[in-house]
Amino acid sequence: MISVIIPLYNQAKKLPPTLISLDKQADVDYEVMVVNDGSTDGAEAAFSAAYRRLKTERHYLFINQAHAGAPAARNRGAREAQGEYLFFCDADAVLKPEALSVLLQALNDNPEASYAYSSFYWGRKLFKPGRFDPDKLRSGPCIHTMALLRRSAFPADGWDESIKKFQDWDLWLTILEQGGIGVFVPRALFTVSPGGSMSAWLPSFAYKLLPFLPAVKRYKAALKIIKQKHELV
Repeated sequence: MISVIIPLYNQAKKLPPTLISLDKQADVDYEVMVVNDGSTDGAEAAFSAAYRRLKTERHYLFINQAHAGAPAARNRGAREAQGEYLFFCDADAVLKPEALSVLLQALNDNPEASYAYSSFYWGRKLFKPGRFDPDKLRSGPCIHTMALLRRSAFPADGWDESIKKFQDWDLWLTILEQGGIGVFVPRALFTVSPGGSMSAWLPSFAYKLLPFLPAVKRYKAALKIIKQKHELV
């Protein structure tokens, strides 16, 4: 079974499309846990209204906690999870109906892999991470949070709750250091709405030609934290 874990913070309006897309997942057994990380925008009411419209009989759980950040919310969900696979889903993402089954098949076909990841859209922009390459992963963030992960490969300490940016990169680097690898699915299996976790995305040239931009400065500062933690040159 796949445990889908959704950290939620003030995204009540974006959550229903995510739940509806999960309701349409075919040929796979899964449960869904929404971890409300101290939202103040009526998140529980939005979840309840959306849930009543779902056709599924699958297990859905809504968990409230004081605001502690996305990594803490993901860890809370992981502690409650019953599945042998974990899928950390953004609250502003819409999945294709075959998303979970395709990722699961990739893991079944590649038993040596710890997780399966895919291409995706951020708004209209297509992101294609490409074939798994340890050196590429060490050089910079390239794999999205929304990968299907074997629970056995999930770090004992879970997500690092002290990391504020590049949380996904930190997780995949930690798994790499433990001997885990990923397998790439060359299909766009979900779309993330602009304005959420990737709202500060900039074209690649900006990081070289516009170092004075506040977003570039924050990016480089966060990059330094990850590189120091994982001893990357």
